[in-house]
Amino acid sequence: MTPARGDHDARRSEVSEGVWRVLSSKGFEGLTLRAVAAELGASTGLLTHYFPNKRALLSHALEELDRRSLARPRRTAPVDGTPPPVGLARLRAALLDVLPLDEAAVAGNRIWVGSWDVALADPELAAAHAARYARSRVALTAHVADAQRLGELPAGADPAGLAAGAQAFVLGLVVQVLFAPAEFPAERQTALLDAYLAGLTG
Repeated sequence: MTPARGDHDARRSEVSEGVWRVLSSKGFEGLTLRAVAAELGASTGLLTHYFPNKRALLSHALEELDRRSLARPRRTAPVDGTPPPVGLARLRAALLDVLPLDEAAVAGNRIWVGSWDVALADPELAAAHAARYARSRVALTAHVADAQRLGELPAGADPAGLAAGAQAFVLGLVVQVLFAPAEFPAERQTALLDAYLAGLTG
């Protein structure tokens, strides 16, 4: 490992990269202290300074997955000075960001879905996962409310309820895509989402 022994931040960053590489190649089932140590060419004893047990390693992996998901480019962000989309277009963009429309998004979603079993087996990890999805619903609710103010969605509908339904739709579509990718190419995923949103506008 290249960083000086006293450079804790640099070393932790390197460890996080090792965790991510193992997670990407072996999934949560193959994520162990031994596997991360082998990936880094280090001893398991060194890793215990960061992860005293398997649960701490899993918790860090979920946090790293969340961090990388939040850091990736978003369709809702402004591009080259162009203002970000608003209203229904922003809701659509946010939902498209969830779908496995390209290889990178497929890989990320495979890891996310793989994390569900790990999280469900531990109440604290499950609560952290639930909080992540709740934060997503809060953002989606704001997009729905904007679309309602613009007259693009029915004003009388509960924005939180519409957001929860939209989140459930895209997560369900993610699972279908991962199990039957040939049946759900990017074009069909987009068409299904557009049909769903068209149903909301009615």
